[in-house]
Amino acid sequence: MTDGQGFLQRHYHLLRRLHSLAGVVPIGAFMIIHLTTNSSVVWGALNGRAHIAESAAGRGIETFQHEVHFINNLPLLLLTEIGVLWLPIAFHAILGVAFALTGSNNVSRYGYQGNKRYALQRLTGYIGFLFIVYHVATLRWGWSFLTPAGTTWSHYYAASTLAAALKGAAGQWSVAGVIVSIGYFIGVSALVFHFANGLWTAAITWGLTISQAAQRRWGYVCSCVGAVLMLAGWSALAGFLFVADYDEAVQIEERMVEQMYGHEYLLELKEKFADRPEIGRSAVRQAATRPYPGPAPLIEE
Repeated sequence: MTDGQGFLQRHYHLLRRLHSLAGVVPIGAFMIIHLTTNSSVVWGALNGRAHIAESAAGRGIETFQHEVHFINNLPLLLLTEIGVLWLPIAFHAILGVAFALTGSNNVSRYGYQGNKRYALQRLTGYIGFLFIVYHVATLRWGWSFLTPAGTTWSHYYAASTLAAALKGAAGQWSVAGVIVSIGYFIGVSALVFHFANGLWTAAITWGLTISQAAQRRWGYVCSCVGAVLMLAGWSALAGFLFVADYDEAVQIEERMVEQMYGHEYLLELKEKFADRPEIGRSAVRQAATRPYPGPAPLIEE
């Protein structure tokens, strides 16, 4: 190495390892938890401890809502999100763009399988990052103008909110909802491929799979991981689009709020959401970000 080399070139191998580590450990682990939670709207139908809902679809809604309540009631949630999620995502994205701009894949000339995967890794990285920004902006930052019917996120009404955000007002299909649903399908698929393929390249970057045989075996493992996560992501979308009933979801959500916080709190919350799904009013945004008054068990042991 010469003195004329830039910071990226001088510390290339270290940055490569840190880049792969950030993508696998905090970001990848969060994605696994997130997809598992969202897919609970489907596999939650098998939850025999669900005691509010009577139908299989209702048990899925109740299970999903229980998981969302638990996550949103974690201590120091915002600091955890910043330190464990947003900073690693920013680090991974910035370095990923820097590596992509200085790399070459030669797909047009050679078309090797490895080069094709490298090109797809870059493409899915760009798509995945844009999808994350949209997903968080609409269902976390309150950018309701980017969702069908201006649906604003609320963890109290998590299942019905997602159904409305993916389809339209009151969970009814709309043209905007179809566009958003297609975008979610592409975004989730891109993120899963990016993680599974990145998991495979991370082992090479860290010197864990040196031989071709080891890389091939690890490739089978990563393919299985990707297939399972893809199934979880697609089943979550299918659950909110085709299985979960909006009206049933609202009824279950409100019964759970009443069980946790009492009837008076439910009446106050319903008053703030009285105009739903004509979202976009300040009262709805306030209810969506209101802190929990205190946790209580949702599902009997």
